This record gives sequence, structure tokens and C-alpha cells, in this order.
Amino acid sequence: MVDRDDLRRQLTEAFEGAEYPVTSPMDLVPALPQGPGTTFESGDFSMTAMEINAKAGGNQEFPYESVDELVDDVIEGLEDEGLL
Repeated sequence: MVDRDDLRRQLTEAFEGAEYPVTSPMDLVPALPQGPGTTFESGDFSMTAMEINAKAGGNQEFPYESVDELVDDVIEGLEDEGLL
């Protein structure tokens, strides 16, 4: 089972170093510790940033002014796609 709070914390820590506002997924890559291969894991959930963008990126509405806005949409996208 996924711990949504833990996953939200991981996403926030990974993306908070980006320079906001961000206008595309490419703006986020420099902030990621292992680039697009950065892995987020919680319970039985495990995906790289690239996989999250490919599977749930359709829910993102750039630009984002803050990390909280971005992470809210990422979590919502994962939920909408049945990945959480």
C-alpha cells in the first residue's frame, strides 16, 4: 500500500530545487537528484520521474508557480490513472 504522505514528501523534496515558475517538465530535470531516472518509492509503488511523466503527465497544467501546485497535480494524475 502506498503511503501518500511519504510519496508527497519525496516529490516535494525532489522538485523543490527547481526554479519556479516552471513552464515544462524539462525545467524540472536539473532539480532531480538522478535526473529523469530519479525513483520515487512508497509501499508497492515505484516509478521514475520519467515514468510518472509518461503515465500521468497528461494531468499537469504548466506553468507552475510553486512546488506544492506541481506535487498536487502529480499526485492527482497518479490517482486518476489508477497508479495509486
